[in-house]
Amino acid sequence: MPVGLPPSQVSSSCFLWTLPGGLRVAFERRAGPGFAFDLRLPHGSAHDPRGQEGAAGMLEEWLFKGAAGRSARALQDAFDDLGVRRSGGVGPEATRLGASGLKDDLGAALALVADVLLRPTLPEAELPVLKDLARQDLEALEDSPADRLALGAREAAFARPAGSVLAGFAHPASGTLQGLAALTAAGLRAHLEGYGQAGSVLGLVADLEPEAALDLAVGALGGLRSGSCPQVEAVFQPRVRVHLADADAEQTHLSLTAPGVAPTDPRWLPWQVALSALSGGSASRLFHAVREERGLAYAVSASPVMLGGRGFLTAYAGSTPARAPETLQVMLAELARLPRGLSAEEFRRARAGLSASVVFGAESARARAHALTRDVAVFGHVRPLTELRCRLAALTLEGINGFLEDYDPASALTTVTLGPEDV
Repeated sequence: MPVGLPPSQVSSSCFLWTLPGGLRVAFERRAGPGFAFDLRLPHGSAHDPRGQEGAAGMLEEWLFKGAAGRSARALQDAFDDLGVRRSGGVGPEATRLGASGLKDDLGAALALVADVLLRPTLPEAELPVLKDLARQDLEALEDSPADRLALGAREAAFARPAGSVLAGFAHPASGTLQGLAALTAAGLRAHLEGYGQAGSVLGLVADLEPEAALDLAVGALGGLRSGSCPQVEAVFQPRVRVHLADADAEQTHLSLTAPGVAPTDPRWLPWQVALSALSGGSASRLFHAVREERGLAYAVSASPVMLGGRGFLTAYAGSTPARAPETLQVMLAELARLPRGLSAEEFRRARAGLSASVVFGAESARARAHALTRDVAVFGHVRPLTELRCRLAALTLEGINGFLEDYDPASALTTVTLGPEDV
């Protein structure tokens, strides 16, 4: 085991180490022939330099255009020769690089990802092609009402922090037309210097001794540059009302955003139970009130979103233009009655549903590796499955309703609609 890195045992099968450069390695031993890892770098679209929107998305594509003397095709062939399945992408707050395959190929797969980050070719001749693909992606967004609504909701709900040199949350990973035009090879190379160990997390699942897993991680990524971990504040704008006109739309789409609970807040799990009761299946409040009882919308849902270390509630429904006003009224009414609490049956179903999702969500090694990186990056520690299930089992109806007495999302809602007529 590397000197200075004693094992930090989280549970009988989970370990967490911090490398000298700052990279945190979360490992879970799991019996089986395969492996999965997920490397989370704290640089997403929100961290694009202001005026260079699209930098993170462009850079992630550019990195895989060759590395360590390999062409783009040779690099892809190297992954394919191992039989590994690549995963990842760019989100608002992170870039993820991952792979899964057979355990014997774990070291080689980690080495390939290290080559991508440490020894990329970055051929400038590829940039015009990548920019054109990003522009096509932006054009495709215009043809997708759901994507346009999601983007409009972020623009309405989250203002760019005043004076920030970072672009913030109000643009897609593909960027903006103006931002793409401003991107240069030199600017992207400078942006890549921030991609390092600071704030990064490697989640690894495999049937290995902890010392062997750590040795592989250190051998591949221990030489990664220091990098940076920039912070983007999620500044929520309450009670904003925006309508996006689409004269040709056959549906009206509704998006609601409200403050929630931060992941590190002790009320996080009670909030999750409340959201599950609101929108956790066919017996949930929104599904029953909007679809089953009144037939107002085929699709209606609510879910938590984490941005800037904070939690937010988002709700969606798609309805006919004629019935959209009633759909919105019913959704608002369901949110407004949350402070009155849950019934015993609602609580039982919501808690059972969350417990089941914890179990089934961890069945896949890839999903578990992703969960490990998310836990460390967002919650600050690994949440072992047995501990999480015990914490859910310890929740009570009285505790949930006590939390809900002070939770009134309807009072601060920001509402965005898209369709032929304002609702």
